Amino acid sequence: MKIEDAVSDFINYCVFEKGLSDKTRESYTYDLHTYQLFLNTKKIYTVDQIKSKDLEEFLKLRSNDNEKTSTIAHNLTVIKNFHMYLYKNKIINNDITAGISRPKLQKKIPKVISIEDMEKLLDINLNSAFDYRNKAMLELMYGAGLRVSELIQLNTHDIDYNNCIIRITGKGSKERIVPLGEYSIYYLKLYLEKRSSLIKKNDSEALFLNNHGNRMTRQGFFKNLKIILKKQGLDENISPHTLRHSFATHLLKRGADLRSIQELLGHSDIVTTKIYTHVSDEKVSMDYKKYHPREYKNEGDKDEI
Repeated sequence: MKIEDAVSDFINYCVFEKGLSDKTRESYTYDLHTYQLFLNTKKIYTVDQIKSKDLEEFLKLRSNDNEKTSTIAHNLTVIKNFHMYLYKNKIINNDITAGISRPKLQKKIPKVISIEDMEKLLDINLNSAFDYRNKAMLELMYGAGLRVSELIQLNTHDIDYNNCIIRITGKGSKERIVPLGEYSIYYLKLYLEKRSSLIKKNDSEALFLNNHGNRMTRQGFFKNLKIILKKQGLDENISPHTLRHSFATHLLKRGADLRSIQELLGHSDIVTTKIYTHVSDEKVSMDYKKYHPREYKNEGDKDEI
């Protein structure tokens, strides 16, 4: 089978059988297209011609191009899934990726904002409808631990104001229900009173609108965040995802259960959530010093030597 035909079959399988999102489909297609172009340069045009040494050469080339380890690991995951699909469907006789390991990823501690700086970020002067919108977006993003993609795709009917909950569509179109605090509810209601001045289309169901009356975009939110950070005298390199990291870290610091945080963030595996336990060492140390009866020693109780 030609490589391009095999890729097309695999992508269709992922979309229709596995329910891959549009974004993930695009990512898979790009990775496999890059892989295919490399194989074609070696005059490899059918899947049965591919050898493990070809994949190893491809990964080495990606590494020499200074690609991030995480990017190469993602490339390999997609390629492994592709070859496994071909093997299970008896399109190829053996899985050439079986003996190839993923590159070891360096675990990065997520960047977070202190509670004090978060308060400063959220201290927005409310004058225009855009101020009310930005305030509501930031309160909601931090208050519910949303990804920016989840925030901008919210519709007006996704908020249940009576029960103080929000319905979120996360990765892989998975839905989760997250409780909302009083601040989020309060500023959402204030924004909704101003939202009518942003509407230019009667059928617009998007919760957050830009100045053209269209749904707020990822780029638009990022641009507005940069402006607010600069105005508030905060680090302009803070990303929208930093607010999500801060949400989880602040909850953990205040004693929230890791399983609860997993549910709130929509992580399918608690291993992903465990990255936030980097703060637990600090909390354990502080609790020990504060509560353990043998931490502090009275001057008069010094042992004789």
